[in-house]
Amino acid sequence: MIAVDLSKCTGCRRCETACAFFHSGRINPSMARIKVLNLYDNGIDASVLCVQCKERYCLRCPENALTIKSMGQVIVSPTLCNLCGACERNCPIGAIEVFRDIVYVCDLCGGNPKCIEACTEGALIWKTEDSEKISLENIRKESQKMEAKQKRHLYARKLGRELRNRWAKRHA
Repeated sequence: MIAVDLSKCTGCRRCETACAFFHSGRINPSMARIKVLNLYDNGIDASVLCVQCKERYCLRCPENALTIKSMGQVIVSPTLCNLCGACERNCPIGAIEVFRDIVYVCDLCGGNPKCIEACTEGALIWKTEDSEKISLENIRKESQKMEAKQKRHLYARKLGRELRNRWAKRHA
């Protein structure tokens, strides 16, 4: 899985650009599987992508169009997917989005994530499968009725608050 160290993220969008270009040959943030948020009111920049959560809410697809591969990445079958949007609605952090008849979710670039290569700040970190899975149960309750973009903002704000609290404790 790819973890994000918010304390190092500058909001430069290199990860987003590299992702979109690798997958589509275009530089278009809407086509990236990682989304960069600039939360100016909090002073936080954050990249949001699939965290390969413990619950795997995205797999609650009525067409069984999503599967988990060997590295834990989510793969969408274009032949089974009917673009119903259940995966997008079920993801508590907005890491899955349907855009222009394609389901966008991190597939780890086949094992060589381009976002990590592009991040010169070290804000994106490769974690092995042995890493503890993140539970998104608490945020799921808050984000159930939100759209993907709103979910990403909620998640980034939550992570930003946690980071700010750690900073405050260190400097108290």
